Amino acid sequence: MRSESMVRDLGLAPEGHKKIDWAARHSLVLNTVRDRYLKDGSLEGLGVGVALPIEAKTAYFTVVLAEAGAEVAVASPSPLFVQDDVAAALAERGVTVYASSQNPPEKSDRELERVLDRTLDGRSAVLIDDRAGLVRLVHTTRRNLLGGVLGASEETTSGVAKYEAMDSEGTLEIPCIAANDARCKYLFDNRYGTGQSTLTAIMQNTNLLVGGKRIVVLGYGWCGKGIARYAAGLGARVTVCEVDPVRGLEAYADGFDVLPALEAARIGEVFITATGSRNVLAGPHFERMQDGTILTNAGAVDIEIDTVDLATVAAKVTDVRRNVEEFAMPDGRRLYLVGRGMVVNLAAGDGHPVEIMDLTFAIQALCTHHLANNHGRLDTAVHLLPKEIDDEVARIKLEALGMGVDVLTPKQEEFLRSWRD
Repeated sequence: MRSESMVRDLGLAPEGHKKIDWAARHSLVLNTVRDRYLKDGSLEGLGVGVALPIEAKTAYFTVVLAEAGAEVAVASPSPLFVQDDVAAALAERGVTVYASSQNPPEKSDRELERVLDRTLDGRSAVLIDDRAGLVRLVHTTRRNLLGGVLGASEETTSGVAKYEAMDSEGTLEIPCIAANDARCKYLFDNRYGTGQSTLTAIMQNTNLLVGGKRIVVLGYGWCGKGIARYAAGLGARVTVCEVDPVRGLEAYADGFDVLPALEAARIGEVFITATGSRNVLAGPHFERMQDGTILTNAGAVDIEIDTVDLATVAAKVTDVRRNVEEFAMPDGRRLYLVGRGMVVNLAAGDGHPVEIMDLTFAIQALCTHHLANNHGRLDTAVHLLPKEIDDEVARIKLEALGMGVDVLTPKQEEFLRSWRD
């Protein structure tokens, strides 16, 4: 199987193994799910196609699936999200890998197609998706493989939105689980994971102080809430931009200023997009920004910052630090883009903390298990993860921490079900 992989350099594997082993040591929930559920044989011989950033937590997740008997192949949505040492180590651990940081970005779809071809070669498969990449391709350029897909599970908010758009159009032909919408995913991964890892990436790559800076967070979904919370905790003065008036009011009640983006463009020192939409920051915003402004994207859509527009209006573009580009404006102002406008905690960092991704990948492992065991009973639609699975992940985590929750008594349950008392 090792010969099937296409990675940059297998000689990098030793460092990758260290990273994967560290993730494994801190993946208490995923390890429990592995021992409690994945040893029942239901994944034996199943193809599992994975489209996720290639870093240590993802790698360990795919190793767990492979050890449960699945034929796993993985590629990254972008070469900027590939750690070559981890990719090499993963290839040595029995997972087929089509990923290199040196691959041209425009070839990313080709790597995802290879994953589909590999995992659906004479077998049924489950897809673990990111931004709906695999599902999009199996409905278009790889329609010949569609009949073998038991279902898919989506990692991101933007990907779930694409699934729902396909469902509403009547073009979705497989059952899909919105893993992103599980409470043990979005309440922790989107909020705490994005919050911590985004600020970490900005600090590591700029080496600048957060305290006292005016940070503008665009989007106040769960990712935006986490970013605003962590930025404020580090002493930043936070302004939120929203299109939803209720979320805007919520941001105000949480203690943040709320302004339209064009107004915030004049006062912000650091801008962080987290909307899942396109061109959230574009020419009119760049024109108003002050000298030294830092631009970052924490959303799962790589076009939240209009980098084409930014490069067009700049007189000169220079790499000034690792992962930091300077865009010199004709009027002398300088704007700085971190991570090329792609999701900053992956393009310019190590992604979410291990303990956060432990929850997410426990969810994804159980989604895979659920699809393998229930595919014939699932409608062609977008499904929420069953509540009992979500609850089980939370319960396992609390047990690992030496904690627990109460259980309702029969009388309490009866009271809550009844309208007469």
